[in-house]
Amino acid sequence: MTDPLHRPYKQLETTPMLKPRPTPTRELINLDGLWRFGVDGSVGDAPWSSRLDTPLEAPVPASYNDLFTDSAIRDHVGWVWYQRTVRVPRGWDGQRVVLRVDAATHEGKVYVDDRLVAQHVGGYTPFEADLTDVVAAGQEFRLTIGVNNELTNETIPPGTITVSADGRRRQTYLHDFYNYAGLARSVWLYSTPPAYVQDVTVVTGLDGATGTVDYTVSTNVSAPVRVRALDDTGREVATADGTRGTLRIDDVTPWRPGKAYLYDLVVEVLDGEDVMDSYSQPFGVRTVEVRGTKFLINGEPFYFTGFGKHEDTPVRGKGHDPVYLVHDFQLTDWIGANSFRTSHYPYAEEVMDFADRHGIVVIDETAAVGLNLAVTGGLAGRVTQRTFSPETFNDKTQAAHAAAIRELVARDKNHPSVVMWCIANEPSSNEEGAREYFEPLVDLIRELDPTRPVTYAAVMFATFKNDLIADLFDVLSLNRYYGWYVATGDLATAETYLEGELRGWVERFGKPIIMAEYGADAMPGLHSVWDQPWTEEYQEDYLAMNHRVFDRNEAFVGEQVWNFADFQTSNGIHRVDGNRKGIFTRDRRPKAAAHALRRRWTGLNGRKPGGDERPA
Repeated sequence: MTDPLHRPYKQLETTPMLKPRPTPTRELINLDGLWRFGVDGSVGDAPWSSRLDTPLEAPVPASYNDLFTDSAIRDHVGWVWYQRTVRVPRGWDGQRVVLRVDAATHEGKVYVDDRLVAQHVGGYTPFEADLTDVVAAGQEFRLTIGVNNELTNETIPPGTITVSADGRRRQTYLHDFYNYAGLARSVWLYSTPPAYVQDVTVVTGLDGATGTVDYTVSTNVSAPVRVRALDDTGREVATADGTRGTLRIDDVTPWRPGKAYLYDLVVEVLDGEDVMDSYSQPFGVRTVEVRGTKFLINGEPFYFTGFGKHEDTPVRGKGHDPVYLVHDFQLTDWIGANSFRTSHYPYAEEVMDFADRHGIVVIDETAAVGLNLAVTGGLAGRVTQRTFSPETFNDKTQAAHAAAIRELVARDKNHPSVVMWCIANEPSSNEEGAREYFEPLVDLIRELDPTRPVTYAAVMFATFKNDLIADLFDVLSLNRYYGWYVATGDLATAETYLEGELRGWVERFGKPIIMAEYGADAMPGLHSVWDQPWTEEYQEDYLAMNHRVFDRNEAFVGEQVWNFADFQTSNGIHRVDGNRKGIFTRDRRPKAAAHALRRRWTGLNGRKPGGDERPA
């Protein structure tokens, strides 16, 4: 990016993000449970320096906002503090000891006793601290983690902090979901040998019935490396030596949507015949490609059916919960969906692993939501304040965005379920400065991963006539609400508007199109014989109208309804206890539209309704 708007952003180094796993040479301890908890200002000036003086305890993983009855905690802006004691296993003497925080929303600081050992900005990707030189095997230490929920014009996602007349700090933001905060994912302590595997990258291909596996391994020492591919029975199917190379798997079983198959890549660092470190990386053999207006998985046209989702449940907020994980995927299977978008941030790694194992296709999104000041001008998108400028979203915002992209790719690059990167949701892509902001970021993600298509979700007032960045991307992902925010209650007019716009995108860009968001709020139990918004019948009819238009468009490759389930938002008179566009209620009960979608999606198996079944 260039002056006068911006200075070129500094490309940040990426820390390897291998998921901790127990292996023959590694051990893993989960630190979830109840931690002492306090908000800044109530637990002393240096909360890490002694035992937290607080009667409160908070569960990890969970957002803290809905746990307590004190509104001052729910509405707190700034730092909160978690603390517990941890004992290092005595068998870890001579081993490398690492602490991993899966996420701290939106900034984290980690203290071991009185020492700051790690600090990280970004609320949805993990970070680590090497504790080898500060803790001792068999001994306890005091672990304190500070979490800061503040959002500014230089964070991803962005926000604004103001101070009210009575001195209270207030957080506002431009995304329509509640700003849950805290330690919403797990905390781990794990060990590795002194010589260890730092990172593994796997890129797969198909050569007829043979699978190709390009691998790259980095280690902290100069030592021989052996890699072995194992099938799901543990049988060795390919082997090689060296930190970089290609394995060939004969009679390969590909990873397919709805029919997952995973191999393991066992990476070993050797000292003669002895194994110094061993790490196992699951992978699936599959290819992804955009060809013309087709989206291909393993060379076959694929049609996305599914949802935008949220990590959002009652009381837990964004806290990861394996119970909801299993139930949500069961509902996804019941309704016939094959995919979801991680709107609007990277989801917990457990979610990605589950999708890998069960053949669910994922569009993986950064936390860049709200890069759009035109929303203050209403649905017309009138510019009241420039989105991209030195005073608003600038070179520092772009650098934070670049860091988020690097960390997303570093964490999720080996997941076969991830078939596309989405680098932003509803940015002001029709506004001056958008291209200067986004083009370097598109270049960056293509450099980090040249194997996956790239997209962004376009807001309603960025049209085929005025959008400035769509040509940079492989797939057009549109968020459109004709019949809800535009032509409310008039589905005939909405159908005409939608048809005309989709034809315009195809004629100008000739790319595959996904409807990344379309939906209407529905209050469970509200019914009418007329086209009355907020009723269950209107939500069902609204979806049917969209589907008629989709099925008439040959470039259409997918539909992801907004939203899977009702979710919590910030206070607003246009929301009734949150966003009610869910096909399921917040406690996962189906609305009438769920049954209609099930009738449409069940049995499609990734094929477009009524579409051409021939290969592209």
